[in-house]
Amino acid sequence: MTDLANSSVIMIEDDPVFGQALVQRLRLAGVTTHWAQTAEMGEALLRRHRPHLVLCDIRLPDGDGEALMVRLMPELGGVPVVVMTAFGGLDQAVRLLRAGADDYLAKPFPAQRVLDKLRAFAQEDRGTEDAEDLASVLDPPGWRSPPMLALQAELERVASAEATVLLTGESGVGKGVAARRLHALSGARAVAPFVVVDCAALPADTAAAEVILFGGDGAPGLVESAGAGTLFLDEVSDLPASLQARLLRLLEERRFLRIGAAEPVQTRARIVATTNADLPARVAAGTFRADLWFRLSGITLVLPPLRTRPGDLQDLARHFLRRFAKAERSFADDGMAAMLEHPWPGNVRELRNRVERAVLLADAPALAAQDLFPECANRAAPPSPAVADAPGEVATRAEPLSLAEARDAAERAHIRRVLARCGGRIGDAAGALGISRTTLWDRMRRLGVSVR
Repeated sequence: MTDLANSSVIMIEDDPVFGQALVQRLRLAGVTTHWAQTAEMGEALLRRHRPHLVLCDIRLPDGDGEALMVRLMPELGGVPVVVMTAFGGLDQAVRLLRAGADDYLAKPFPAQRVLDKLRAFAQEDRGTEDAEDLASVLDPPGWRSPPMLALQAELERVASAEATVLLTGESGVGKGVAARRLHALSGARAVAPFVVVDCAALPADTAAAEVILFGGDGAPGLVESAGAGTLFLDEVSDLPASLQARLLRLLEERRFLRIGAAEPVQTRARIVATTNADLPARVAAGTFRADLWFRLSGITLVLPPLRTRPGDLQDLARHFLRRFAKAERSFADDGMAAMLEHPWPGNVRELRNRVERAVLLADAPALAAQDLFPECANRAAPPSPAVADAPGEVATRAEPLSLAEARDAAERAHIRRVLARCGGRIGDAAGALGISRTTLWDRMRRLGVSVR
Protein backbone atom coordinates (compact mmCIF):
# COMPACT_ATOMS: atom_id res chain seq x y z
CA MET A 1 0.00 0.00 0.00
CA THR A 2 3.04 2.29 -0.04
CA ASP A 3 1.99 3.71 -3.44
CA LEU A 4 -1.28 4.82 -1.77
CA ALA A 5 -3.30 3.51 -4.75
CA ASN A 6 -5.46 1.27 -2.57
CA SER A 7 -5.46 3.35 0.60
CA SER A 8 -8.42 5.18 2.10
CA VAL A 9 -8.97 8.01 4.56
CA ILE A 10 -11.98 9.18 6.53
CA MET A 11 -11.69 12.88 7.31
CA ILE A 12 -13.98 14.66 9.79
CA GLU A 13 -13.50 18.37 9.20
CA ASP A 14 -16.05 21.21 9.17
CA ASP A 15 -14.00 23.89 7.38
CA PRO A 16 -15.29 23.76 3.76
CA VAL A 17 -12.27 25.50 2.20
CA PHE A 18 -9.56 23.60 4.07
CA GLY A 19 -11.49 20.32 3.80
CA GLN A 20 -12.09 20.61 0.05
CA ALA A 21 -8.43 21.43 -0.62
CA LEU A 22 -7.29 18.45 1.44
CA VAL A 23 -9.77 16.08 -0.21
CA GLN A 24 -8.69 17.14 -3.71
CA ARG A 25 -5.01 16.66 -2.90
CA LEU A 26 -5.58 13.22 -1.40
CA ARG A 27 -7.73 12.08 -4.31
CA LEU A 28 -5.11 13.30 -6.79
CA ALA A 29 -2.66 10.99 -5.01
CA GLY A 30 -5.07 8.07 -5.54
CA VAL A 31 -6.34 7.98 -1.95
CA THR A 32 -10.03 7.13 -1.57
CA THR A 33 -11.22 9.94 0.69
CA HIS A 34 -14.52 10.10 2.58
CA TRP A 35 -15.30 13.52 4.01
CA ALA A 36 -17.73 14.26 6.83
CA GLN A 37 -18.35 17.81 8.04
CA THR A 38 -20.06 16.94 11.34
CA ALA A 39 -19.46 14.52 14.20
CA GLU A 40 -22.71 12.72 13.40
CA MET A 41 -21.75 12.19 9.75
CA GLY A 42 -18.26 11.12 10.79
CA GLU A 43 -19.56 8.50 13.19
CA ALA A 44 -21.89 7.15 10.48
CA LEU A 45 -18.95 6.87 8.04
CA LEU A 46 -16.72 5.15 10.59
CA ARG A 47 -19.43 2.58 11.31
CA ARG A 48 -19.78 1.81 7.59
CA HIS A 49 -16.18 1.92 6.36
CA ARG A 50 -12.84 0.71 7.55
CA PRO A 51 -10.21 3.22 6.33
CA HIS A 52 -6.43 3.04 6.53
CA LEU A 53 -6.35 6.37 8.41
CA VAL A 54 -8.79 8.56 10.35
CA LEU A 55 -8.30 12.35 10.35
CA CYS A 56 -10.49 14.15 12.87
CA ASP A 57 -10.77 17.82 13.74
CA ILE A 58 -11.15 18.41 17.48
CA ARG A 59 -13.72 21.20 17.21
CA LEU A 60 -16.85 20.30 15.24
CA PRO A 61 -20.14 22.16 14.84
CA ASP A 62 -22.30 19.47 16.46
CA GLY A 63 -19.97 18.06 19.07
CA ASP A 64 -16.49 17.49 20.40
CA GLY A 65 -14.07 15.60 18.19
CA GLU A 66 -12.16 14.54 21.30
CA ALA A 67 -15.23 12.84 22.77
CA LEU A 68 -16.06 11.24 19.41
CA MET A 69 -12.60 9.71 19.04
CA VAL A 70 -12.40 8.51 22.63
CA ARG A 71 -15.77 6.78 22.16
CA LEU A 72 -14.91 5.15 18.83
CA MET A 73 -11.23 4.25 19.19
CA PRO A 74 -11.96 0.89 20.88
CA GLU A 75 -14.06 -0.08 17.83
CA LEU A 76 -11.44 0.96 15.26
CA GLY A 77 -9.10 -1.97 15.89
CA GLY A 78 -5.66 -1.11 14.49
CA VAL A 79 -6.76 1.85 12.35
CA PRO A 80 -4.44 4.83 13.00
CA VAL A 81 -6.08 8.03 14.28
CA VAL A 82 -4.57 11.47 13.65
CA VAL A 83 -6.28 14.51 15.19
CA MET A 84 -6.21 17.98 13.63
CA THR A 85 -6.24 21.12 15.72
CA ALA A 86 -5.49 24.82 15.69
CA PHE A 87 -2.83 26.06 18.11
CA GLY A 88 -5.39 26.72 20.84
CA GLY A 89 -6.44 23.06 20.87
CA LEU A 90 -3.03 21.53 21.52
CA ASP A 91 -4.00 20.61 25.08
CA GLN A 92 -6.86 18.50 23.72
CA ALA A 93 -4.52 16.91 21.19
CA VAL A 94 -2.18 15.89 24.00
CA ARG A 95 -5.09 14.36 25.93
CA LEU A 96 -6.07 12.36 22.84
CA LEU A 97 -2.50 11.10 22.44
CA ARG A 98 -2.67 9.88 26.01
CA ALA A 99 -6.03 8.27 25.26
CA GLY A 100 -4.63 6.30 22.32
CA ALA A 101 -4.55 8.55 19.23
CA ASP A 102 -1.45 8.00 17.11
CA ASP A 103 -0.48 11.56 16.20
CA TYR A 104 -1.75 15.11 15.72
CA LEU A 105 -1.37 17.85 13.09
CA ALA A 106 -1.44 21.54 14.00
CA LYS A 107 -3.34 23.66 11.46
CA PRO A 108 -2.56 24.89 8.95
CA PHE A 109 -0.48 22.09 7.45
CA PRO A 110 0.30 20.97 3.87
CA ALA A 111 -1.59 17.95 2.52
CA GLN A 112 1.75 16.24 1.92
CA ARG A 113 2.02 15.75 5.70
CA VAL A 114 -1.06 13.51 5.56
CA LEU A 115 0.35 11.50 2.64
CA ASP A 116 3.64 11.04 4.50
CA LYS A 117 1.84 9.78 7.59
CA LEU A 118 -0.31 7.45 5.51
CA ARG A 119 2.82 5.92 3.97
CA ALA A 120 4.49 5.63 7.37
CA PHE A 121 1.52 3.83 8.90
CA ALA A 122 1.36 1.53 5.87
CA GLN A 123 5.01 0.58 6.32
CA GLU A 124 4.27 -0.34 9.92
CA ASP A 125 1.62 -2.72 8.61
CA ARG A 126 -0.96 -1.26 10.94
CA GLY A 127 -3.95 -2.02 8.74
CA THR A 128 -5.41 -4.98 6.89
CA GLU A 129 -6.97 -5.25 3.45
CA ASP A 130 -10.72 -4.80 3.05
CA ALA A 131 -12.96 -7.84 3.47
CA GLU A 132 -14.09 -7.50 -0.14
CA ASP A 133 -10.78 -8.76 -1.57
CA LEU A 134 -10.65 -11.17 -4.49
CA ALA A 135 -10.69 -14.37 -2.45
CA SER A 136 -13.68 -13.23 -0.42
CA VAL A 137 -15.55 -12.29 -3.59
CA LEU A 138 -14.94 -15.57 -5.39
CA ASP A 139 -15.67 -17.72 -2.33
CA PRO A 140 -17.21 -15.44 0.29
CA PRO A 141 -17.13 -16.78 3.85
CA GLY A 142 -20.43 -16.75 5.69
CA TRP A 143 -22.52 -17.72 2.65
CA ARG A 144 -23.34 -21.31 3.66
CA SER A 145 -26.68 -20.86 5.45
CA PRO A 146 -30.00 -21.39 3.60
CA PRO A 147 -30.76 -17.62 3.43
CA MET A 148 -27.36 -16.85 1.94
CA LEU A 149 -27.52 -19.81 -0.49
CA ALA A 150 -30.89 -18.46 -1.63
CA LEU A 151 -29.33 -15.02 -2.11
CA GLN A 152 -26.48 -16.56 -4.08
CA ALA A 153 -29.01 -18.25 -6.40
CA GLU A 154 -30.80 -14.93 -6.92
CA LEU A 155 -27.53 -13.18 -7.75
CA GLU A 156 -26.71 -15.86 -10.32
CA ARG A 157 -30.13 -15.48 -11.95
CA VAL A 158 -29.87 -11.71 -12.40
CA ALA A 159 -26.09 -11.49 -12.99
CA SER A 160 -26.27 -11.30 -16.80
CA ALA A 161 -29.23 -8.88 -16.91
CA GLU A 162 -28.91 -5.15 -17.56
CA ALA A 163 -31.51 -4.18 -14.96
CA THR A 164 -30.59 -2.05 -11.95
CA VAL A 165 -30.30 -4.02 -8.70
CA LEU A 166 -31.06 -2.63 -5.23
CA LEU A 167 -29.45 -4.47 -2.28
CA THR A 168 -31.08 -3.75 1.07
CA GLY A 169 -30.37 -4.78 4.66
CA GLU A 170 -29.03 -3.52 7.95
CA SER A 171 -25.72 -1.70 8.17
CA GLY A 172 -22.76 -4.08 8.16
CA VAL A 173 -24.50 -7.18 6.71
CA GLY A 174 -22.20 -7.31 3.68
CA LYS A 175 -24.08 -5.49 0.92
CA GLY A 176 -20.76 -4.42 -0.60
CA VAL A 177 -19.59 -8.05 -0.76
CA ALA A 178 -22.87 -9.01 -2.46
CA ALA A 179 -22.44 -6.21 -5.00
CA ARG A 180 -18.91 -7.35 -5.84
CA ARG A 181 -20.13 -10.92 -6.05
CA LEU A 182 -22.81 -9.85 -8.52
CA HIS A 183 -20.17 -8.06 -10.59
CA ALA A 184 -17.90 -11.14 -10.56
CA LEU A 185 -20.78 -13.32 -11.83
CA SER A 186 -21.74 -10.98 -14.68
CA GLY A 187 -19.73 -12.59 -17.47
CA ALA A 188 -17.91 -10.12 -19.76
CA ARG A 189 -18.80 -7.26 -17.42
CA ALA A 190 -16.66 -8.84 -14.68
CA VAL A 191 -13.42 -7.80 -16.42
CA ALA A 192 -14.58 -4.16 -16.64
CA PRO A 193 -14.23 -1.71 -13.72
CA PHE A 194 -16.20 -1.92 -10.49
CA VAL A 195 -16.48 1.73 -9.44
CA VAL A 196 -17.71 2.65 -5.96
CA VAL A 197 -19.63 5.85 -5.27
CA ASP A 198 -19.96 6.45 -1.53
CA CYS A 199 -23.09 8.58 -1.58
CA ALA A 200 -22.72 9.61 2.06
CA ALA A 201 -19.18 10.89 1.48
CA LEU A 202 -19.95 13.13 -1.51
CA PRO A 203 -19.32 16.84 -0.84
CA ALA A 204 -22.24 18.86 0.46
CA ASP A 205 -21.62 21.35 -2.34
CA THR A 206 -23.70 20.16 -5.31
CA ALA A 207 -21.35 21.48 -7.99
CA ALA A 208 -18.34 19.73 -6.42
CA ALA A 209 -20.31 16.48 -6.09
CA GLU A 210 -21.42 16.65 -9.74
CA VAL A 211 -17.81 17.06 -10.88
CA ILE A 212 -16.85 13.91 -8.92
CA LEU A 213 -19.75 11.96 -10.40
CA PHE A 214 -19.92 13.26 -13.97
CA GLY A 215 -16.53 14.86 -14.58
CA GLY A 216 -15.51 18.32 -15.69
CA ASP A 217 -12.75 20.30 -17.44
CA GLY A 218 -12.14 17.37 -19.77
CA ALA A 219 -11.60 14.88 -16.91
CA PRO A 220 -13.93 11.87 -16.51
CA GLY A 221 -15.99 11.37 -13.36
CA LEU A 222 -16.87 8.17 -11.55
CA VAL A 223 -19.81 7.37 -13.85
CA GLU A 224 -17.64 7.48 -16.95
CA SER A 225 -14.82 5.59 -15.22
CA ALA A 226 -17.12 2.59 -14.77
CA GLY A 227 -17.15 2.04 -18.54
CA ALA A 228 -19.03 -1.16 -19.33
CA GLY A 229 -18.60 -2.43 -15.79
CA THR A 230 -20.57 -1.77 -12.62
CA LEU A 231 -21.36 1.58 -11.00
CA PHE A 232 -21.92 0.79 -7.31
CA LEU A 233 -23.95 3.43 -5.44
CA ASP A 234 -23.31 2.71 -1.76
CA GLU A 235 -26.06 4.03 0.55
CA VAL A 236 -27.99 5.70 -2.25
CA SER A 237 -30.54 7.01 0.28
CA ASP A 238 -27.97 9.63 1.34
CA LEU A 239 -28.00 11.39 -2.03
CA PRO A 240 -29.26 15.00 -1.77
CA ALA A 241 -32.31 15.99 -3.81
CA SER A 242 -30.32 17.73 -6.56
CA LEU A 243 -28.22 14.63 -7.21
CA GLN A 244 -31.29 12.39 -7.05
CA ALA A 245 -32.61 14.25 -10.09
CA ARG A 246 -29.32 13.76 -11.99
CA LEU A 247 -29.26 10.06 -11.12
CA LEU A 248 -32.85 9.61 -12.28
CA ARG A 249 -31.97 11.19 -15.62
CA LEU A 250 -28.94 8.90 -15.91
CA LEU A 251 -31.11 5.82 -15.30
CA GLU A 252 -33.76 6.92 -17.79
CA GLU A 253 -31.54 8.16 -20.62
CA ARG A 254 -28.35 6.13 -20.02
CA ARG A 255 -26.33 9.23 -20.78
CA PHE A 256 -25.07 12.32 -18.97
CA LEU A 257 -23.32 15.64 -19.46
CA ARG A 258 -19.92 16.45 -18.08
CA ILE A 259 -19.94 19.75 -16.23
CA GLY A 260 -19.37 22.49 -18.79
CA ALA A 261 -19.64 20.16 -21.81
CA ALA A 262 -22.17 20.40 -24.64
CA GLU A 263 -22.20 16.82 -25.93
CA PRO A 264 -23.66 14.01 -23.77
CA VAL A 265 -21.66 10.89 -22.90
CA GLN A 266 -23.29 7.47 -23.18
CA THR A 267 -22.88 5.03 -20.29
CA ARG A 268 -22.91 1.25 -20.58
CA ALA A 269 -22.36 0.60 -16.88
CA ARG A 270 -24.81 -1.44 -14.87
CA ILE A 271 -26.01 0.32 -11.73
CA VAL A 272 -26.12 -1.52 -8.42
CA ALA A 273 -27.27 0.40 -5.34
CA THR A 274 -27.46 -0.34 -1.64
CA THR A 275 -29.33 1.13 1.30
CA ASN A 276 -29.97 0.34 4.95
CA ALA A 277 -32.79 2.90 5.06
CA ASP A 278 -36.51 2.35 4.62
CA LEU A 279 -36.84 3.98 1.20
CA PRO A 280 -40.67 3.77 1.03
CA ALA A 281 -40.80 5.66 4.34
CA ARG A 282 -38.41 8.28 2.97
CA VAL A 283 -40.53 8.58 -0.14
CA ALA A 284 -43.58 9.13 2.07
CA ALA A 285 -41.66 11.75 4.07
CA GLY A 286 -40.65 13.55 0.89
CA THR A 287 -36.88 13.14 1.34
CA PHE A 288 -36.41 10.62 -1.49
CA ARG A 289 -37.91 10.82 -4.97
CA ALA A 290 -40.66 8.27 -5.66
CA ASP A 291 -39.73 8.01 -9.36
CA LEU A 292 -36.09 7.32 -8.48
CA TRP A 293 -37.11 4.64 -6.01
CA PHE A 294 -39.24 2.93 -8.68
CA ARG A 295 -36.28 2.99 -11.06
CA LEU A 296 -33.84 1.61 -8.49
CA SER A 297 -36.05 -1.11 -7.02
CA GLY A 298 -36.84 -3.09 -10.17
CA ILE A 299 -34.84 -5.98 -8.73
CA THR A 300 -34.56 -5.77 -4.93
CA LEU A 301 -32.56 -8.33 -2.95
CA VAL A 302 -32.52 -8.38 0.86
CA LEU A 303 -29.47 -9.46 2.89
CA PRO A 304 -30.40 -11.12 6.19
CA PRO A 305 -28.84 -9.89 9.47
CA LEU A 306 -26.06 -11.93 11.03
CA ARG A 307 -28.09 -12.83 14.13
CA THR A 308 -30.45 -14.94 11.98
CA ARG A 309 -27.70 -17.23 10.64
CA PRO A 310 -25.56 -18.68 13.45
CA GLY A 311 -23.82 -21.15 11.16
CA ASP A 312 -22.49 -18.30 9.05
CA LEU A 313 -21.41 -16.48 12.21
CA GLN A 314 -19.05 -19.30 13.17
CA ASP A 315 -17.72 -19.50 9.61
CA LEU A 316 -17.05 -15.76 9.51
CA ALA A 317 -15.52 -15.68 13.00
CA ARG A 318 -13.00 -18.39 12.05
CA HIS A 319 -12.28 -16.61 8.76
CA PHE A 320 -11.43 -13.36 10.55
CA LEU A 321 -9.39 -15.23 13.15
CA ARG A 322 -7.25 -16.79 10.41
CA ARG A 323 -6.93 -13.40 8.76
CA PHE A 324 -5.73 -11.45 11.79
CA ALA A 325 -3.83 -14.03 13.86
CA LYS A 326 -0.13 -14.34 13.07
CA ALA A 327 0.10 -17.54 15.15
CA GLU A 328 -2.24 -20.46 15.80
CA ARG A 329 -5.30 -19.14 17.65
CA SER A 330 -8.75 -20.50 18.44
CA PHE A 331 -11.98 -19.60 20.21
CA ALA A 332 -12.57 -20.84 23.74
CA ASP A 333 -15.92 -22.53 24.34
CA ASP A 334 -17.26 -19.57 26.30
CA GLY A 335 -16.03 -17.21 23.57
CA MET A 336 -17.95 -19.03 20.85
CA ALA A 337 -21.01 -19.31 23.10
CA ALA A 338 -20.90 -15.57 23.81
CA MET A 339 -20.73 -14.82 20.09
CA LEU A 340 -23.74 -17.04 19.39
CA GLU A 341 -25.75 -15.28 22.11
CA HIS A 342 -24.79 -11.73 21.08
CA PRO A 343 -27.45 -9.90 18.95
CA TRP A 344 -24.82 -8.35 16.62
CA PRO A 345 -26.39 -4.93 15.96
CA GLY A 346 -23.34 -4.09 13.82
CA ASN A 347 -23.55 -7.40 11.93
CA VAL A 348 -20.46 -8.69 10.06
CA ARG A 349 -18.55 -5.43 10.48
CA GLU A 350 -18.92 -5.61 14.27
CA LEU A 351 -17.81 -9.26 14.27
CA ARG A 352 -14.71 -8.40 12.27
CA ASN A 353 -13.73 -5.56 14.61
CA ARG A 354 -14.28 -7.61 17.76
CA VAL A 355 -12.20 -10.53 16.49
CA GLU A 356 -9.38 -8.24 15.36
CA ARG A 357 -9.29 -6.40 18.70
CA ALA A 358 -9.30 -9.67 20.64
CA VAL A 359 -6.43 -11.05 18.55
CA LEU A 360 -4.40 -7.90 19.23
CA LEU A 361 -5.03 -7.70 22.96
CA ALA A 362 -5.59 -11.22 24.27
CA ASP A 363 -2.60 -13.12 25.67
CA ALA A 364 -4.03 -16.65 25.68
CA PRO A 365 -4.11 -18.63 22.41
CA ALA A 366 -7.85 -19.31 22.85
CA LEU A 367 -10.03 -16.19 22.73
CA ALA A 368 -12.49 -16.15 25.62
CA ALA A 369 -15.74 -14.26 26.09
CA GLN A 370 -14.01 -11.48 28.06
CA ASP A 371 -11.56 -10.99 25.16
CA LEU A 372 -14.36 -10.57 22.63
CA PHE A 373 -16.75 -8.63 24.87
CA PRO A 374 -14.54 -6.73 27.37
CA GLU A 375 -17.29 -4.20 28.08
CA CYS A 376 -19.50 -6.99 29.48
CA ALA A 377 -16.65 -8.40 31.53
CA ASN A 378 -15.99 -4.98 33.05
CA ARG A 379 -19.63 -4.48 34.01
CA ALA A 380 -19.90 -7.93 35.57
CA ALA A 381 -16.52 -7.97 37.29
CA PRO A 382 -16.47 -7.98 41.10
CA PRO A 383 -14.51 -5.30 42.98
CA SER A 384 -10.80 -5.52 42.27
CA PRO A 385 -8.97 -7.68 44.81
CA ALA A 386 -6.11 -6.30 46.84
CA VAL A 387 -2.80 -7.03 45.14
CA ALA A 388 0.39 -7.30 47.18
CA ASP A 389 3.22 -4.96 46.17
CA ALA A 390 5.56 -6.18 48.91
CA PRO A 391 6.89 -9.76 49.27
CA GLY A 392 4.90 -11.79 51.71
CA GLU A 393 1.81 -9.56 51.59
CA VAL A 394 -1.25 -11.69 50.90
CA ALA A 395 -4.33 -10.54 48.96
CA THR A 396 -7.55 -11.34 50.74
CA ARG A 397 -11.02 -11.96 49.35
CA ALA A 398 -13.98 -14.15 50.15
CA GLU A 399 -13.42 -16.61 47.27
CA PRO A 400 -10.24 -17.82 45.57
CA LEU A 401 -9.13 -16.05 42.38
CA SER A 402 -9.52 -17.87 39.08
CA LEU A 403 -6.45 -17.95 36.85
CA ALA A 404 -7.96 -15.28 34.57
CA GLU A 405 -8.83 -13.03 37.53
CA ALA A 406 -5.36 -13.44 39.01
CA ARG A 407 -3.76 -12.51 35.69
CA ASP A 408 -5.98 -9.44 35.33
CA ALA A 409 -5.30 -8.35 38.90
CA ALA A 410 -1.55 -8.61 38.43
CA GLU A 411 -1.68 -6.76 35.10
CA ARG A 412 -3.93 -4.06 36.59
CA ALA A 413 -1.55 -3.49 39.50
CA HIS A 414 1.53 -3.37 37.26
CA ILE A 415 -0.05 -0.85 34.86
CA ARG A 416 -1.00 1.37 37.81
CA ARG A 417 2.54 1.28 39.18
CA VAL A 418 4.08 2.16 35.80
CA LEU A 419 1.54 4.94 35.24
CA ALA A 420 2.36 6.37 38.66
CA ARG A 421 6.11 6.35 37.91
CA CYS A 422 5.42 8.09 34.56
CA GLY A 423 3.22 10.76 36.10
CA GLY A 424 0.10 9.50 34.31
CA ARG A 425 1.61 10.00 30.83
CA ILE A 426 0.24 7.16 28.75
CA GLY A 427 2.81 7.57 25.96
CA ASP A 428 5.70 7.20 28.42
CA ALA A 429 4.00 4.31 30.22
CA ALA A 430 3.36 2.50 26.92
CA GLY A 431 7.04 2.84 26.04
CA ALA A 432 8.09 1.47 29.43
CA LEU A 433 5.69 -1.46 29.04
CA GLY A 434 6.84 -2.18 25.48
CA ILE A 435 3.40 -1.76 23.89
CA SER A 436 1.66 0.90 21.78
CA ARG A 437 -0.46 3.70 23.23
CA THR A 438 -3.57 2.20 21.62
CA THR A 439 -2.91 -1.23 23.15
CA LEU A 440 -2.29 0.28 26.60
CA TRP A 441 -5.43 2.40 26.38
CA ASP A 442 -7.54 -0.64 25.41
CA ARG A 443 -6.10 -2.71 28.26
CA MET A 444 -6.78 0.06 30.74
CA ARG A 445 -10.40 0.18 29.58
CA ARG A 446 -10.74 -3.58 29.91
CA LEU A 447 -9.15 -3.65 33.35
CA GLY A 448 -10.89 -0.54 34.67
CA VAL A 449 -7.68 1.44 35.18
CA SER A 450 -8.07 5.23 35.31
CA VAL A 451 -5.36 7.65 34.17
CA ARG A 452 -5.75 9.47 37.44
